[in-house]
Amino acid sequence: MRHTDGNTFQRIYEIVKKIPAGHVATYGMVAALAGNPKMSRVVGYALHVNPDPGTIPCFRVVNRFGECSGSFAFGGKGTQEALLREDGAAFLPDGRVDLKNCLWQPDEED
Repeated sequence: MRHTDGNTFQRIYEIVKKIPAGHVATYGMVAALAGNPKMSRVVGYALHVNPDPGTIPCFRVVNRFGECSGSFAFGGKGTQEALLREDGAAFLPDGRVDLKNCLWQPDEED
């Protein structure tokens, strides 16, 4: 992994804090909003080392297909899905987040 400075992680965290309840963003969206659409993996790493999960809702970030993270994240398999459901996110019958209805659309001010 290429070195990233603390400012990159800070930008990522500030973006994730803006995702409203009941909505999600993809790793790629967060990367693009942070200034580099090719750093999706960096977004994942930043969220994996989230210093303040109570303030930075990293559970609201899913992959481009609306799939939740694997079992290692958020305390075990199914935890991210449970957090998102509690948060008000809608799911498709196959277990993916309904991106058509839940994908965050940041406006110009975000």
